[in-house]
Amino acid sequence: MAMAPRLAPRLLTALLAAGLAFGAGAQEDIRLPDLGSSADALISPQDAQDYGAAMLRQMRSLDMVVDDPLLDDYLNDLGYRLVASSDKPKDHFAFVIVKDPEINAFAAPGGYIAVNSGLIAITHDESELAGVIAHEIGHITQNHLQRAFEDSKKDAPLMALVLLGAVAAGAGSHSGDSPMAVLAAGQGLIAQRSINFTRKDEVEADRVGIQTLANAGFDPRAMAEFFQRMQDTLRAGAGGTDVPELLQTHPVTLSRISDAKSRAGALLAAQKLRPSGTTLVRSEWEKTTAPIAYVKDPTALLAAPAKGGLGTYALMRERTRVLAGDASKLAQYYSASFGTPGFDSPANRYGYALALTRSGSGAKAIAQLQPLLAAHPDNLILGLAMADAQLQAGQRAEALARYARLNVRSPRNRAVALAYAKALTAGGDSAQATLAASLLRPLLDNADEPDVYRSYARASDKAGDSVRAGEAYSDASYLSGRPFDAMEQLKRLLKRDDLDYYARARIQARIADLTPLVLELRKRKVQTVDNPDGQSQ
Repeated sequence: MAMAPRLAPRLLTALLAAGLAFGAGAQEDIRLPDLGSSADALISPQDAQDYGAAMLRQMRSLDMVVDDPLLDDYLNDLGYRLVASSDKPKDHFAFVIVKDPEINAFAAPGGYIAVNSGLIAITHDESELAGVIAHEIGHITQNHLQRAFEDSKKDAPLMALVLLGAVAAGAGSHSGDSPMAVLAAGQGLIAQRSINFTRKDEVEADRVGIQTLANAGFDPRAMAEFFQRMQDTLRAGAGGTDVPELLQTHPVTLSRISDAKSRAGALLAAQKLRPSGTTLVRSEWEKTTAPIAYVKDPTALLAAPAKGGLGTYALMRERTRVLAGDASKLAQYYSASFGTPGFDSPANRYGYALALTRSGSGAKAIAQLQPLLAAHPDNLILGLAMADAQLQAGQRAEALARYARLNVRSPRNRAVALAYAKALTAGGDSAQATLAASLLRPLLDNADEPDVYRSYARASDKAGDSVRAGEAYSDASYLSGRPFDAMEQLKRLLKRDDLDYYARARIQARIADLTPLVLELRKRKVQTVDNPDGQSQ
């Protein structure tokens, strides 16, 4: 079980980079610097990635992130499909969902791209969502953040300290402000409302993003159509509707929309010139390619998917809506809306079932899911929702059996393993807790979600392995933006007299990783959630 990547030696540089990103103000149309400018010397790719990871931990400490394995996998699969078709397919990227009803998305150093839950909820199809993500990818691949750093060097010292200081202090106050409102204060930390790119940057991100959309197989018109819809909504409510954050941070003009539509039209025209259907000839393929086991007809691999299936995008849109909102209110919203023409869809029934389960009405959720599973018996998302509903309704044996079947069918699936492990640990004996720990242990090497570590800690503790549990609780604290708590937990563990050589070595390695970080934070009196005055630790 490994701690997060070592970043402490580069912390100060990353923090300075953070300040540069957030200090960039609105600019007019100016000539962009060459890509080979000193911006590359100002922040290295690794420093940028370290900053992005630190930013994500801060956001988690303020409960701003929707951490859900199903949604994480879906968004990152979608994001990396686009990255693979971008100008820099080998660069580091990470995609997260922010718990914010505002319609917006933003890019941060290190390839971190955040999409607000409010934006996902109002998209009409996957191409629209992909269009927004492709635009943000364009900002990163075209080095727009580095250019912003270049233009805002003077603000670095101030804003770097504000990042981990004022934000945490504000979050710990009793002013009643939401975490996002606190985070937006002081020049709008993290939210891209403070990373106002130039107009040329926005147009360039459009053009690059549209090309990426087309390369990845999405409708290249989706980006322009989405921005047009946002602008039309604004016009329709002129005088009484606030400007969506998306239009504040990504100003849209008629010429920009026209240019985007024109470029998309050209790409569609080019696509029509390509051969339709498969160009593989089986006889020629057999002469020139080594045989592949179990593949009798390679052309069958290219067959279009069957129509009429339940799309993952629609399910994930409703899952985002429910997990980021008030489940009880959303259950009422779904129930009251089913009489509206066109609303009664499988995806909305799924959303209703999720809202019911999360608001304590598992039995009602089961009734909603049964016809969906009857129509789509192999759908893992629906199967997992049914197991969750059964568990909430008190049908633990039935839920465990369903989780087990899903786990056999999809071994090492993060969503299944986590839900199954939680069910085994809650109300189970030490043997079931041991099984739960064994399910989660393989996930820890590549996990950065605190919930995975907390769940493993609970399972290990119940299974009798309190040392592993303590290590995992420390990791969860670190990933939740609580480095001082993590360090104190490790120090207490190290004092135990029952540690074997390997456990002691693991704990000492974790302390060595964390020490430079907490020393730097203490030296600069940076306030964090677990050290609100910046100096008591």
